[in-house]
Amino acid sequence: MKKKLLGYYDYTVILTYCGMLFAFCGILKVMSQEYCSAVLCLMIAGVCDMFDGAVAATKTRTNSEKSFGIQIDSLSDLISFGILPGVFVYMISDKSVFSGVSASLFVLCALIRLAYFNVLEEERQKHTEEKRKSYLGVPVTTIAMLLPVVYLIYDYRICKKIICFPILLLLTGIGYISPIEIKKPGVIGKTGIIILGILEVIVLVFFGRGGIHYGQLIRTVFFI
Repeated sequence: MKKKLLGYYDYTVILTYCGMLFAFCGILKVMSQEYCSAVLCLMIAGVCDMFDGAVAATKTRTNSEKSFGIQIDSLSDLISFGILPGVFVYMISDKSVFSGVSASLFVLCALIRLAYFNVLEEERQKHTEEKRKSYLGVPVTTIAMLLPVVYLIYDYRICKKIICFPILLLLTGIGYISPIEIKKPGVIGKTGIIILGILEVIVLVFFGRGGIHYGQLIRTVFFI
């Protein structure tokens, strides 16, 4: 039997891997207090997550490949939309006790939400080949839209209180584990999300008070 590296490396998981790498880059940026770059990394990870399922659906996969896809997607999401936002808020809030508690609870809620989703998704795929039409609980990728908005509001001093960040995590974390059924966005919904994301990037890069220079933007995108 020919030995090979563990895991799967075909094109169906490339976006998932890229999203995780951008998220980890974002964590490194947070540690360097480059918050604008970290927010940009979070948004890029969100874009990767938005389209990785569509890419995976273009290939006929074995049950093992499907199961691996479910697991790796959720593990990547935990880093991208759980740990990265949690570390971001803790650092930008000057490592306060409240922000630390809020970040910890947020990551825990993201972990529970993703693990529960895995259980439901594996059960669902055993009974049907249809695409998922709705989510139970607020999708973890929501933070990739909300955190940039709150960051811009704080950056422009519309809200001058740093407490807005830990409060955002607490409210979003509650949404993660709440039994709310949310319809999966279609083409129009995804288009709206993309437009919102583009507007956020433009404001961050060109108009943000703590914006980034072009060279820094290139370094962020290419992990330099």
